[in-house]
Amino acid sequence: MIKNSIIILASALLELSFSVITTYAADQNSPEKIKVLLVDGQNNHDWVRCSPVMIDTLNATSRFSIDRATVTKSEIEKFNPDFTDYDVVLSNYNGARWKKETEKAFVKYIKEGGNLVVVHAANNSFPNWKEFNEMIGLGGWGGRNEKDGPYVYWKDGKIVTDNSKGRGGSHGKHWEYKVIVRKKDHPITRGLPIEFLQAKEELYDRLRGPGKNMTILATAFAKGGSERDEPVLMTITYGKGRIFHTVMGHSHTSMKGVAFQETLIRGTEWAATGNVTFSSVSAAELPADRAASRDPEKIKPEN
Repeated sequence: MIKNSIIILASALLELSFSVITTYAADQNSPEKIKVLLVDGQNNHDWVRCSPVMIDTLNATSRFSIDRATVTKSEIEKFNPDFTDYDVVLSNYNGARWKKETEKAFVKYIKEGGNLVVVHAANNSFPNWKEFNEMIGLGGWGGRNEKDGPYVYWKDGKIVTDNSKGRGGSHGKHWEYKVIVRKKDHPITRGLPIEFLQAKEELYDRLRGPGKNMTILATAFAKGGSERDEPVLMTITYGKGRIFHTVMGHSHTSMKGVAFQETLIRGTEWAATGNVTFSSVSAAELPADRAASRDPEKIKPEN
């Protein structure tokens, strides 16, 4: 009787620990697929409509299997996944801090070779979590200021680190901003046009943070904001982990921009594997004179 009770209790605890995890692709155990854990559930942006676009975008390539952890405030104490089950964590989360046990496990995961993709407002999260801020390189809002690190931007062909006082994080009006590739030989940007437009959305500027082990892949000029060339696509290394950070992706509509979708696919694959094998876009689909959009279902997987 006692033995049966223990088995029942263990099963209940296992079910509880995974109650926030939802699977979004067939053939999850297929060895060739990259295993992704998408984390959402809290955000000052529309995560409810944004996350499905990211899921559909990655699924359309047939390269990824995706689990989704929706961590609402009521679920946060249950959130303690085995991060090592995944090749990469994709964050669409901006909310309350995780419990210490989960944070400790996540830091260990990244340090030992786990990987992370940070999308738009996910860089607003956890302003007081030191290790997370080192992982993302730069962040905004949440009371960030000069104590959290310098402003980092591009000027006269080089990276500037500016220790001026001031808040971290701002943006101008929504517009179709031009992305300029600064690192043409990186796997994420290799083969992309040097200049292309992102669909209409806000462009983050005045981000600040540690900026350690960070490479700026692309920038955009923050017209009506900081009036300088701000990082748009970045990579960071933390321990053995690889991080891809994109400031694109404000809304479910701008996430249908070809620029966002293509760099999300490439960045997620690179973070997970260190390489990029998938390309669903030609230079003609990323013009510099107009922003291109598409439904994820129109992404054509390679054979």
